[in-house]
Amino acid sequence: MTPNAAQLRIRLPEGVTLRLPLAGPLIRLVAFSLDTFVIMVMTGILTRVVEAIKAFSGSWAYAIYAIGYFVIGTGYGILCEHFWKGQTVGKWLLGLRVLDRTGLELQFTQVALRNVLRFVDTLPAWGLVGGIFILCTEHRQRLGDLAAGTVVIRERRAELRDVSALNRAKYNSFLKHQVLCARLRKLAAPEAGAVAVEALRRRDSLNDADRIRLFDALAAYFLSLVEFPPEDIEPLGSEQIVRNVVEILYLRGGREKAAARPPQMSHRGFAAS
Repeated sequence: MTPNAAQLRIRLPEGVTLRLPLAGPLIRLVAFSLDTFVIMVMTGILTRVVEAIKAFSGSWAYAIYAIGYFVIGTGYGILCEHFWKGQTVGKWLLGLRVLDRTGLELQFTQVALRNVLRFVDTLPAWGLVGGIFILCTEHRQRLGDLAAGTVVIRERRAELRDVSALNRAKYNSFLKHQVLCARLRKLAAPEAGAVAVEALRRRDSLNDADRIRLFDALAAYFLSLVEFPPEDIEPLGSEQIVRNVVEILYLRGGREKAAARPPQMSHRGFAAS
């Protein structure tokens, strides 16, 4: 497999290309094993509840157990990946995330489809089907990923010392719009934030034309995610907009706390994460 095959390249309309490292089968197996442990704990709790219900109604107890087992086994992945933006406990601990193949926002239908098809990827044993697909497809997708149009990436967090070394603006007009700032933190791709940090760190080494083109593209991308009031945008140049965004993402209650965390179903599988 060539080095490029281990990356997902997403070219934004503004001309910025994001290169996202794809997760391989081994680390996905470890993440899946961690999620399996979580499901086993939840299933153990369900078993105790069912045992208590048996004293009143055996038929109801078996029905509740069957439904609960299905909900835990399948619903765990669906609910976690939907509400946790493509992550489960295992994926969060290992720094993995499910994304839409084209870089668009991950939809609930995609999350549901890839998790429902998980049982196919675990066939015939130890996730052989899923493992073969991951090894043979360009973007390391198991069958569920191919059907849902998703990929699993390894997140790379920008180093805090690099971010904190950047000069802050005396006044960031974006910060007064806390709802918009929260939306920007939610929607901005981690790789785009890393590109913005690197652009600010190396601005003095760029020639004027390249620097203007780069900051124009970055500013256009971030402003396409969230519409700040025109009166706060018009007085600013592209570079200042990017500085404001980086401050929101990393320096003022954004991802600074998140980056300080450790990196980020009975099922058996080779790589059904």
